[in-house]
Amino acid sequence: MKKILIIDDDVASCRTLQLHFLSQDYAVEMAHNVDDGLAVANDLQPNVIILDIKMPGRSGLEGLPDFKNNHPDTPIIMITAFHDMDSTIEAMQRGATEYIHKPIDIDELDDAVNNALNRSEAMKNDLEIAPNDQTDKSSMVGRSRMMKEVFKTIGLVASQPVTVLITGESGTGKELTARAIHNASDRSNGPFVAINCAALVETLLESDMFGHEKGAFTGAVNRQAGKFELANDGTIFLDELGELSQTIQAKLLRVLQEKEFTPVGSSHSKKTSARIIAATNVNLEEKVKKGKFREDLYYRLRVVTIEMPPLRERAIDIMPLVQVLLGRINKELKRNISRLSQDTMTAFMAYDWPGNVRELNNILMKAVALCPGDIITPDLIPEEIAHIIQQQQPQTTQNDSTGEASSHLLSLNEMEKQHVTRVLNETGWHKGKTCEILGTSRPRLRRMMENYNIQKPS
Repeated sequence: MKKILIIDDDVASCRTLQLHFLSQDYAVEMAHNVDDGLAVANDLQPNVIILDIKMPGRSGLEGLPDFKNNHPDTPIIMITAFHDMDSTIEAMQRGATEYIHKPIDIDELDDAVNNALNRSEAMKNDLEIAPNDQTDKSSMVGRSRMMKEVFKTIGLVASQPVTVLITGESGTGKELTARAIHNASDRSNGPFVAINCAALVETLLESDMFGHEKGAFTGAVNRQAGKFELANDGTIFLDELGELSQTIQAKLLRVLQEKEFTPVGSSHSKKTSARIIAATNVNLEEKVKKGKFREDLYYRLRVVTIEMPPLRERAIDIMPLVQVLLGRINKELKRNISRLSQDTMTAFMAYDWPGNVRELNNILMKAVALCPGDIITPDLIPEEIAHIIQQQQPQTTQNDSTGEASSHLLSLNEMEKQHVTRVLNETGWHKGKTCEILGTSRPRLRRMMENYNIQKPS
């Protein structure tokens, strides 16, 4: 039988709540001030504490730290008749699980108690994840065979002055790989300059890459050095290379062949010794076949190719990734989250991670920011991840005679379509916010919407 402790100086209100929860087969005790409540809690060891804020003597807010110290894993639901923002903020900062106003909506309170009990249940089988305090954001993590191959290739090519093409889905760590190559090379003391080739229109991208002279176009009031000039003696990283226009492709080919470029509005070429590392999440070979990407440029770029594996293919890396990412997030947010519930980690291992490592990082960032204690439970992660195990259980038991999963299981494309549609709906079809959550670019989001025929409801 689950035990609830109600602490409120309003005896009638206490008795009403007690009768309500007794009717639902809870064991219920009452107290009418903080000190008595602490004594009862020590004897009862309740599963949930309902604590009023305004009481004679110490207020609920003043007593909250004592309850948290004595019962760190017990959810505490604060109740108050005062609708002030400051009390709400202070209660949540001191560790309250929920905050409910009087007159109490009994359905709201029931939901809060159920959620609190579910959270407590999830905490019983928690995992100590020992966050890694490694704070270097340029470091890479991986125990899987695929990532070990990536590390080996980085070691082999870093000291060689060859062009490297990094392929892989959005969020797999292509820029991290480029930085790792740069840091392990003899150019590590030089600049690492990144360009997102999909972020700017063609005219601005050309100026961003190669610079411009004063008066080259409207608004060019001063000479501006481009990224290739800034990256001289260092490394220039061209991300989302597949989005380059034919015009920019031709200019980039000249840089690769002649080691020189011409700023916009200039008649004089400039030399560059920058090493070029490029990345793409599209199939460049297919674009070459369709005439959308220059074949000569493609072969110039892919002297060495590194393919970044998606997270769904290297589940063994999820735990060490969580450790490192949590360590960095804890430091950034000044938190000390050190545990994941078993259900949370199980859901992480089962999820398909269409946004890869970037999506994992974003989910952990939100969970840490909203976590009232020191453990991440399923209620702190997106519903589509938290419920994935329950969704799979009835399906995985229905196999055909060959042992293969039944045809009603979702394909990766179907799962991706559902996930993209869900995020679009949650953001009100705001493409910028959707790209941020998915960890992808606008061009890739546009392609996914076209490929899956995802249309905004009229």
